[in-house]
Amino acid sequence: MAAKNVVKILIADDHEVVRKGLVALFTGSDIKIIGEASNGDEALKLTKKLKPDVVLLDIRMPGSDGLSAIERIRADAPNVKIVVLSTFNNPTYVARAVALGAHDYMLKGSSRSDIVHSIQGAAIGQQSSRAGELRRIATTMANRLASPNPDVPLTNRETQVLKHVALGLSNKEIGLSLLISVETVKEHVQNILRKLSVSDRTQAAVWAVRHELV
Repeated sequence: MAAKNVVKILIADDHEVVRKGLVALFTGSDIKIIGEASNGDEALKLTKKLKPDVVLLDIRMPGSDGLSAIERIRADAPNVKIVVLSTFNNPTYVARAVALGAHDYMLKGSSRSDIVHSIQGAAIGQQSSRAGELRRIATTMANRLASPNPDVPLTNRETQVLKHVALGLSNKEIGLSLLISVETVKEHVQNILRKLSVSDRTQAAVWAVRHELV
């Protein structure tokens, strides 16, 4: 196989047995592991040094976790794609990964074929895989109301912000996802709380779930 077709990846997971398992998993594929990290700080350092095509990143790691690593890697190496490989099928984790710039979010129980295809797709900038959790959540976050709904007294943008709030994102993460400033997010959140007659984000999130916005 031509060298140009090889996908160079960096694995970041705090469990050595997982890292070694991934080495075995990718044997015989066009995926080449060029480095291993045990936490987010190491992942950032090795990304700068080794310049992988894709970083395969766990969420929960000691010290700097995967979510903070996504933001830092995207800031320092914007051309490097990030695929999250996690045990946790948690919509908040997925939503935060979306907002911070991950290309895909795969579960560790996924098949070898699905994980390989996700990494290959990330390397060439294809849409996140159908097998991944990210596409479903990203669609939920992005979709606006198709038509006015009298039960939802919010503008389209406020509805988008509320979906993000319901998924547990911070104002900064919402701003990153929607490409608006943190101050603008704060204004939208205040308008949402006022219109829904609720006192905090938790109550707003409950309202969103009850009205099937997420």
